[in-house]
Amino acid sequence: MRDQAERTERPGRTRDLLTGAQVLSGQLGKTIQRLRKAYNLSLSDLAEQSGVAKSIISQIERNETNPTLATIWRLSQALDVSIERVLAAGDEEPFIEKTSRADTPILVSDDGKVRLAIVGWIKTVEWLQWYEVSADPGGVLDSDPHQRGSVESLSVTEGVFEVEVGGALQRARPGETLRYRCDRPHLVRCAEGPGRATMVVIMKAAVME
Repeated sequence: MRDQAERTERPGRTRDLLTGAQVLSGQLGKTIQRLRKAYNLSLSDLAEQSGVAKSIISQIERNETNPTLATIWRLSQALDVSIERVLAAGDEEPFIEKTSRADTPILVSDDGKVRLAIVGWIKTVEWLQWYEVSADPGGVLDSDPHQRGSVESLSVTEGVFEVEVGGALQRARPGETLRYRCDRPHLVRCAEGPGRATMVVIMKAAVME
């Protein structure tokens, strides 16, 4: 029912968006793939959350098909971004780009106490990511290893955070920054809160001896 409403509501705007999807089909697949990787979702995960077949998503990412507006809408809902943002990913983007708070994807830790707003540019997600971190007292972000050589940087602006990597534990207060290898299991904890920080992840960095 929601797909039918999406297709019939505001027909002029729908036609404009669909035309945009066709024009930007070469960039659309890259955008979907970057968003999926930003959420650390597999093709199967995104298929389950969006209701779009895994094979179709794979074809979209490889630019082997021109998806319908309904399919793009399902994917945008699953990826928690507006359909306009998905379609506005061509090579001729303006130099100044604004993203609203409502259009900023949010990751939430397993305990629900740590939230990461993805404020980094979606085009750099495969090698550079950055987030605004907000946490309740005691909140824990328990992460699996990233790619070999990756480094994470946590700059605290409010509260106290602890980082644990390979049995080593360090604590940072406002104005302090922790940098650590994140190519192994690592844990970020809000020791005193509420806590706020900026997190930057450099993927595929030079391996540190």
